[in-house]
Amino acid sequence: MSTRPRRPAKPYRRPRKDPVRILAFEALRAVDERDAYANLVLPPLLAKAREKGELDTRDAALATELVYGTLRWQGTYDAIIADCVDRPLREVDPPVLDVLALGAHQLLGTRIPSHAGVSATVELARVVLGDGRAKFVNAVLRKITADGIGLEGWLDRVAPPYEEDAEEHLGVRHGHPRWIVSALWDALGGGRAGMEDLLTADNERPEVTLVARPGRAGTDELLTGGGVPGRWSPYAVRLAEGGEPGAVAAVREGRAGVQDEGSQLVALALADAPLGDGPDRRWLDGCAGPGGKAALLGALAAQRGAALTAAEKQPHRARLVARALAGNPGPYQVVAADGTRPAWRPGTFDRVLVDVPCTGLGALRRRPEARWRRRPEDLDRFAPLQRGLLERALEAVRVGGVVGYVTCSPHLAETRAVVDDVRKRHPGAELLDARPLLPDMPALGDGPDVQLWPHLHGTDAMYLALLRRTA
Repeated sequence: MSTRPRRPAKPYRRPRKDPVRILAFEALRAVDERDAYANLVLPPLLAKAREKGELDTRDAALATELVYGTLRWQGTYDAIIADCVDRPLREVDPPVLDVLALGAHQLLGTRIPSHAGVSATVELARVVLGDGRAKFVNAVLRKITADGIGLEGWLDRVAPPYEEDAEEHLGVRHGHPRWIVSALWDALGGGRAGMEDLLTADNERPEVTLVARPGRAGTDELLTGGGVPGRWSPYAVRLAEGGEPGAVAAVREGRAGVQDEGSQLVALALADAPLGDGPDRRWLDGCAGPGGKAALLGALAAQRGAALTAAEKQPHRARLVARALAGNPGPYQVVAADGTRPAWRPGTFDRVLVDVPCTGLGALRRRPEARWRRRPEDLDRFAPLQRGLLERALEAVRVGGVVGYVTCSPHLAETRAVVDDVRKRHPGAELLDARPLLPDMPALGDGPDVQLWPHLHGTDAMYLALLRRTA
């Protein structure tokens, strides 16, 4: 018989539930499984956790960082994880990849100590995946931290040299797919420095910007909540970090809203564009959902005695437009109508805004998952719709009236290519110089159209072309 002293068996240790990381994991699964957007999924999850007393303000901030940081750098983290596993990533279950990416972000993208990041992620894996796969997660994360090289070291390891493949090099180092890097570079022009500035700006959390709807709220009222004036729009107020729009009375009451300054500027430019001889009484927002630009245009129209028609194809989005316009002091109507099959007679309107559906590459800092969800073939899907909407808008406006073609994408296939193609079929549409309508803004290019940029203007990458119908 052995004389070695007997040791009591270790008691089974239940996995500890970590509400912050479980919530982050649930948000990532919703994005992956349901093609949901993080900015729509995360707020109700946070609100529910707060109601249950599971999260405080600091916890909510960490959960938000984990979700958005993991999504921004998903492709880069996948490349690092692939270097640490012995099988193709497509053979790893998506929930396991989500846990691994959450762990990689904690280890490489935050100040969380490595031992804490590994431990917390393995505990999460035990809760949501089970003990077997938790061991796999533990092994991979320990490989990520084994050499102590940090994010820069891993980027040097998994990114190809710039001289061999500049787009892939920048894509890996800045968390963007190669095809998007190439497209953004074509639209931006210039050298490596400007491109890196743009990609860096895409990975920064955007400020929350409010719009004071003219005649309904003033910026002074919004500034009392601790905000600062916008850079370019006279109606913009930027909230301080951590500011909550719902805490502002004017926002709760619909007299103000949350709206990127670039979106404000394109609406203001259309409202101020010079018309040919004739009235200025009827305005149209031909793709109005969810209603932010329509609310601003409606308020501006009311001040000038004009009426706004806001058209939206999808009935549920039309209801959002109606909610945004509720309380507008001037005449308006919201119709559920397809802008490619208009319900109005040609030549009806004096000003028409057509903010077309697009890939959304100009708002990647707000919707980081879109960079991994979009594919080059999406451009072919949007192209006929974008051209059709612009053509019908030019038919809807009277001779002398102005159409604003807007898209939240800088991709040349969605901006200048669309405008050039439609103008070939509509020679009676002249391009107006939009730059004077955005006064004091630098780096607006050679015109006559305008492309805004996150790194140059602090806005989403909104595109605007103004076309006046001459015949």
